[in-house]
Order: sequence, then C-alpha cells, then structure tokens
Amino acid sequence: MKSVRKIIEIDEERCDGCGQCVIACAEGAMEIVDGKARLMKETYCDGLGACLGECPQGALRIIERQAAEFDPEEVEKHLERSGKGEQTPKATVPSQCPSSQIRLFETSCEGANRPAMPVSTASALSHWPVQIRLVPANAPFLKGADLLVAADCTPVAYGNFHCDFLQGKALLLGCPKFDDVPQYIKKFAEIFSVADIKSVTVLEMEVPCCSALPAIVRKGMAEAGKKIPIEEVVVGVRGTILGRRKLAA
Repeated sequence: MKSVRKIIEIDEERCDGCGQCVIACAEGAMEIVDGKARLMKETYCDGLGACLGECPQGALRIIERQAAEFDPEEVEKHLERSGKGEQTPKATVPSQCPSSQIRLFETSCEGANRPAMPVSTASALSHWPVQIRLVPANAPFLKGADLLVAADCTPVAYGNFHCDFLQGKALLLGCPKFDDVPQYIKKFAEIFSVADIKSVTVLEMEVPCCSALPAIVRKGMAEAGKKIPIEEVVVGVRGTILGRRKLAA
C-alpha cells in the first residue's frame, strides 16, 4: 500500500559511489550499483535520514512522495537473507550497523585442538608496507604490478588468501568503514597516475561497508584518467566466494 511519506532521494549527478550511505543505513536499503548509490526497495527505507550526514557530496535528501510503506518485518527478512541480520537482541544493540553484528561459527579445521606441528605455509607477500595509507604511490613494488586491493577482513575470512589471491600481486590493504575515503581516492589516483598498474583485483567482504571499496578504486582510476581491467570478488563471512565479476578496461 502506498501513501505520501518521507523517503530518501538520490541525486545521481552528485553521487560518486563512495558507499558511505550504505554503511550508515542499518536497514540495508542502500547499495552501490555501477558506481552509484541506489535505493533497493521503498519498503526498506524508514525515511529517517540516518544516511544524510554521511554523504560527502550532498547527494542525498529526504522528500515526501507517494511510496510503499516502510516494513520493518520485511527489512529484518532482507537482512537475514543477505547475511546481515542481527544475531543479538535489538534491545542490547540498538541501531547496530549490520557489518558489526556478532556471529559465532563452528570451525572446520582438522586437528584444530592438536599440538602444533612443525609445518609452515610460505607467505606470498612480496613487500611491506601493505596498508593503503602507508604505501607511497612511487613504491617500487607497484611499478607495472598486478594490484590486489583487499578489505582488511578478507585475509582472515578466506583461508587460501595467499595462494588464491596474493601470489604474484602487489597488496594494498584497508577498510572503507574506518579509514578516510577521500584520502583513499586520492592515493589510488596517484598510484594509477605513476605506477603503470596492469590489472586490479578488488577483494571485499559481503558486509555493507565493504561495498564502497570497488567504487573507491574506480573513482581513483577515473581521476587518474586510466582504464585498467578490474575484477571484483566478494567473500562471505564464512570464507566462501559469493560472487566475482570482471570489468573490461
């Protein structure tokens, strides 16, 4: 049923796809599609505007128009389907960001409780530092590199991170939720301008805050005036690959 109510409106001309609104929306109503913020469904938006103050471009506003009523039960089901549902009582964690909700898993590593054995797995890391904020754009290991841009939770969630993703690549590690997004964009623009990067793999977690990472990389690439092949890979919190797509240069 539709009625005149408050709901979010997105100015696509101003939106740069930074993903800050995705992080701010506890209902999971926003997502980044083709580098732009999108309202997934009217019934997911409560019209309270928690995302407004997070948009650095002023691309969001609350308007009144005919829209389907906000449905909290549907929102809860949506969050559960997407793996972002709350695992703790709402009264204990009010308005909790889906990416910070506590989940407990059963481990499947054989011999997890056995004494440590003198066996080691070689690291595929070829350089230091690895944090986006600390790596200079002119670092020698970036020159002509295949670049792996990884959300800093991915090496923990994905068990074969070194073998499947890091081998032969230069690594940049960071978190779009806690770090400075404009600085990230500036750093990537500098890297793409001077380092002659051959390809980019963006490894993100399924949680909402991570969806900004590919957009940040693409924004930096656009500011540098470069077109470089990108592969985007989404890792689930249980360590499975949930999706991957390649974008031509």
